[in-house]
Amino acid sequence: MKLAKAWSVALYGVDGQLVEIEADIGLGLPGVHLVGLPDAALHESKDRVRAAVVNSGWEWPNRRITLALSPATLRKAGSGFDLALACAVLAAGGRKLQRRLEHCVLIGELALDGRVRPVRGVLPCLLAARQAGARTVVVPMETLAEAAVVEGVQVLGAGCLNDVLSWLRGEGSLATPGTVVVEPASDPPDLADVVGQPTGRLALEVAAAGGHHLLLVGPPGTGKTMLAQRLIGLLPELHPDDALQLAAIRSVAGRLPAAGPLSMVPPFVAPHHSSSVAALVGGGSGLAKPGAVSLAHRGVLFMDEAPEFGPHLLESLRTPLEEGEVRLARADGSVRYPSRFQLVMAANPCPCAPAHDRDCVCPSAVRRRYLGRLSGPLLDRVDLRATLEPVVALSAADVEPGESTGTVRARVVAARAAAATRWTDYGWRSNAEVPGPMLRSRFRLPRAVVRPLDDGLRRGELTARGADRALRVAWTLADLAGRDRPDELMVGRAILFKEQRAA
Repeated sequence: MKLAKAWSVALYGVDGQLVEIEADIGLGLPGVHLVGLPDAALHESKDRVRAAVVNSGWEWPNRRITLALSPATLRKAGSGFDLALACAVLAAGGRKLQRRLEHCVLIGELALDGRVRPVRGVLPCLLAARQAGARTVVVPMETLAEAAVVEGVQVLGAGCLNDVLSWLRGEGSLATPGTVVVEPASDPPDLADVVGQPTGRLALEVAAAGGHHLLLVGPPGTGKTMLAQRLIGLLPELHPDDALQLAAIRSVAGRLPAAGPLSMVPPFVAPHHSSSVAALVGGGSGLAKPGAVSLAHRGVLFMDEAPEFGPHLLESLRTPLEEGEVRLARADGSVRYPSRFQLVMAANPCPCAPAHDRDCVCPSAVRRRYLGRLSGPLLDRVDLRATLEPVVALSAADVEPGESTGTVRARVVAARAAAATRWTDYGWRSNAEVPGPMLRSRFRLPRAVVRPLDDGLRRGELTARGADRALRVAWTLADLAGRDRPDELMVGRAILFKEQRAA
């Protein structure tokens, strides 16, 4: 046979496309010609593949070899095509591999001695192969635990090229994945550890119950970071679809934990204020890689000392907050990464950040300028604002113990369940995801109930977006109270959460 074909997957962000690899052995000067818009890593694969085939004990055809990757108009990147290229060349050289080769997808990089090395993004590659109708996918042995997460397709693991060739000839077998390993969940920090701060604790509970964004403002040592770190313990477990999507993002980023590829715990990501835009929202050369906002998908993105982040970093969050995804365009193509996260920001009231406001030495203009780094458009997308006061007592007699994480989490889970039942026909899982037009039409409240919103709009204290967000918070307050609909008091309370500022 002079012509053979194999299948692999080209990955673009978390979206993949099946790629047909054709190998033709024809007349002409000996050499390997790779066509189909390969990047540098893929262009070098012809040398890796030749060495792997020879060192595995097979003869490399001393002819003109043309390798075509289709669709030819799409750029292909990475080393995950090596295994498919090698098998296609050997099948074109007369090896009896084509019967199985036409019905399976091969993913993996080849070492020079024929070992199959792991590559990033195996999980989203499997999802793309399953969607394209593939029946069998061969992956590197090291990624077999990751591949076990995907159902609906037969997954096999290979340690070297000879193992794959033996299986293609029907003379051997490949490893199969075991049971899906879920990352063990550690005990979250307890909310009872936070001293006082009833306003902050209530704002945290409402944020957890509705999936709302939160801003905490207060002097150092008042518990802003402690409260943010305890938000994860209040959130319910991830939906299986969300856990799979998060695992796919981590796989592309090379952050998938070996102990358990699938995690049901919402992620908590806290970038440093010196991070770059590429680290925060994604980027890099070639095809853009996922950033912190995508790694925090369906979890919490915590920005401590938020005013210290550069304006370009803070403004880059506006689109992900509004749309729940990041779209990045680079020379090698455009990619899309999910990024539906809860934003929690913590800020001091001024640059000098004294323990008590009376010790502040900052002029009023400096204080306004400092918090003014959080722009109006960004703050308009924050649903809840809470001001934390300095702690004035630590003795057990003076401090009333706060509720534990377990107690508050039970109320949060019940509120989330009520919201999910209400929005189940529309596919939304929390109040924060509901579009404003839906709340104003299909779930419209009586005029008397929304009067505080109308008053705030007339006085210029609320924007239309801010009013919609306050309305979502009101529905969350109703869910926490066990009510079917919010009343006027809840709407007014939601507006107070929206308008609260540091002194």
